[in-house]
Amino acid sequence: MLTQIDSRYDLGLTAACIRGMLGKENPALLEKPLDALTEADIETLLALAREQGIKLHYFKHQETLPRVRMALGFLKGIQPDNLLDVGSGRGVFLFPLLRTFPELPVTCTEISPSRADLLEAVSRGGFSRLSVRREDICAFDAPEGSFDAVTLLEVLEHIPDVEAAVRNAVRLSRRYVVITVPSKPDNNPEHIHLLTKPVLEKRLREAGCEQIQFSGVPGHLFCAAGKNRG
Repeated sequence: MLTQIDSRYDLGLTAACIRGMLGKENPALLEKPLDALTEADIETLLALAREQGIKLHYFKHQETLPRVRMALGFLKGIQPDNLLDVGSGRGVFLFPLLRTFPELPVTCTEISPSRADLLEAVSRGGFSRLSVRREDICAFDAPEGSFDAVTLLEVLEHIPDVEAAVRNAVRLSRRYVVITVPSKPDNNPEHIHLLTKPVLEKRLREAGCEQIQFSGVPGHLFCAAGKNRG
């Protein structure tokens, strides 16, 4: 079993990432199931990571952000069968999601090549229930209702066509769409929208949601929207 050799890191995700990054050149690293690794195995992986200069800071234990806690709490209440996480990035939401729901099949989309590489390494290295797609949510053409829930945490403010992103997210969801966005202006040059409750509600209703709940967390707006069931 995995043990906390270094308490600063989530060793499951860390070991998976190292194995995924180095496994092409050294397939023996992938022979054991992730949960069968011994302390010695993990020490070996960490030593290899240091030798190769692999950056592991993404997997350090950090306090879970309020907006992430709220999203996880909502998902615990609905217990999705599978989930699409849009714009997973550095794993700020995705990694706590994988820890909180150890059996949940998760598909994530990411258009940044370097971040998609990182997430694919985690999947190859032992988190086979994580599927990574290099897709723009506006154009992701999976069949309608492919996912029980779709999450977009800190994503819509980056997307030029918010209407298309919301419409396709709702189309892909069978039951719920979960969104967080900044609630006030900031200095991030990548944020091209400040999305308000009326704007989000309008887009969600136009896309087919009727049960729409809003909550506030420090500096952010949380929205959970249920699809029409007719």
